[in-house]
Amino acid sequence: MARNALRIGTRELAEMAGVSFTTISRFETEKGGLQHASAEAIRKTLESQGIQFLDDGQVASGPGVALKGETEG
Repeated sequence: MARNALRIGTRELAEMAGVSFTTISRFETEKGGLQHASAEAIRKTLESQGIQFLDDGQVASGPGVALKGETEG
């Protein structure tokens, strides 16, 4: 969702984060775990481009979208 919001491709994000295309693909499809360093590189790259990650109950500092929790209607 974050990558799409920025309108960047998988390969572009991989290059920006210094990880492989396969790492981004695995991250997005949740078919395999990532090394902590790779996950942090992706997160920091997305944050540097304006993405804000929220923990449950946090409120965004600007406009955006969020997924409802399982208990929310």
